This record gives sequence, structure tokens and C-alpha cells, in this order.
Amino acid sequence: MASTFFTWLRSPAAREYFFSTHFWGPVANWGLPLAALADLRKDEEFISGTMTTALACYSLVFMRFAWRVQPRNYLLFACHFTNATAQTVQDIRFANYWHNGGREKKLALTGGEPGKVTQAIEAHRAESSRAAEK
Repeated sequence: MASTFFTWLRSPAAREYFFSTHFWGPVANWGLPLAALADLRKDEEFISGTMTTALACYSLVFMRFAWRVQPRNYLLFACHFTNATAQTVQDIRFANYWHNGGREKKLALTGGEPGKVTQAIEAHRAESSRAAEK
């Protein structure tokens, strides 16, 4: 199998593939799923539910495109499959944290100290209410 691959690698078809958008488009696009995978370790408080859902939908659309285009672009499909999966996991984490009691459990474990995002939101609300009173 390796010899077949190396024979193909030296062929004009391989050069044509490596110098085409079928190769470089997905390679350039891999930054998105790699960033999404790195974000899986970050605190749930920093997840944007709107952006995460938009990115998951974007990847689902382009998964279909990569599958339907002729010839099929498996590299692009794998890139968007990875991103759609990571974004879906992020969406689940977001929903669990903000809507299913995850935030309250975390506050109970940390002694009731809110995170930076919550503190910023509360400070903004307090400032807005003070400005509205004037």
C-alpha cells in the first residue's frame, strides 16, 4: 500500500492535486476546527452560544458541499466534520452551563464567586441603571 501511495505521489495527478484548491482550501480551513478543539478545555462561561451554533451550522453546510462536489473533497469533509462535532460539543457545554444548572453547581463549588464574564455583565447592568436614573 505504501509503494502504491509513493508511486502516486510522484505522478502528475498528485502534483495537480497538491497545487489545487481541493487541497489548499481545506488545509487553510483546518485552523477553525483546531481552534474549536482547543476551546473544549476552556471555561464554559466564555462560550458564545450564538457563535458556536453559527459555526456548527456553517460546517454542516460545507460538509454537504464537500460531499456533493465532484470529485468529492474528503479533506474538506473531514475538516468540517471535525469542526461541526467540536462546535456541537461546545453548544452542549453552553446549554448545560447556562440553562441546565451547571453555573449554579460551579458557583457552589467555588464558594459563590462569579466568573469574569458574569462580573462584567453585572457591572455593565449596574452602570446602565445608574445612567438611566440620571
